Amino acid sequence: MIRLLLLSNSTNHGRGYLDHAMDRVLAFLGSIRRLVFVPFALHDHDAYTAKVQERFAREGVEVLGLDPASAADVEAAEAIFVGGGNTFRLLDRLERGGLLPAIRRRVGSGLPYLGASAGTNVACPTIRTTNDMPIVQPRGFEALSLVPFQINPHYIDPDPASSHMGETREERIREFHEENETPVVGLREGSWLRVEDGQWRVEGERPARVFRRGASPEEVPPGTDLREALSR
Repeated sequence: MIRLLLLSNSTNHGRGYLDHAMDRVLAFLGSIRRLVFVPFALHDHDAYTAKVQERFAREGVEVLGLDPASAADVEAAEAIFVGGGNTFRLLDRLERGGLLPAIRRRVGSGLPYLGASAGTNVACPTIRTTNDMPIVQPRGFEALSLVPFQINPHYIDPDPASSHMGETREERIREFHEENETPVVGLREGSWLRVEDGQWRVEGERPARVFRRGASPEEVPPGTDLREALSR
């Protein structure tokens, strides 16, 4: 039974790290009080791990930073948290450490997976719908495939008052669908997806926006199971 909690973001404007989602994170973890953290999306792994350790220590949860080449840590984990940062760097480090198969297998066997931003991106079939700059070159774009759809974290709605002439997020996702069939879930900040008990449920403060090739985007409010919207 796959159990995932996929956050759009780890910090909401005006609040501390994970404050907006910590109640849900703790409910998701249940009795688990030890967490393996994957810090590879940022350059300074030690500082990133220390930040996460400090935040979870306040909740009585111990955090162990994952060694870049230690699949044994994944095998021993009670739950895993893949943090945000640069998605290309994260995927590159996971590939080089040979960690993708171990994480995929353990999560497929029931290991709870918590992801935020880049950690949410790598839960998808590929990282093709990330917002990040490719600061490194991974071997490919294929990721963990823990869900059968793509996610665009930090999804931003078009601002009709803006003078910015670049593509909106919606236009970029439409470009993705010019070349790909896979549905995309635009996940606004302050929201997340909870995958468990056979459901893909939108939760948090704001609705998600679902994009399917050849169809108009659809707003999906919190509390909704995505399966119906993605199957149309």
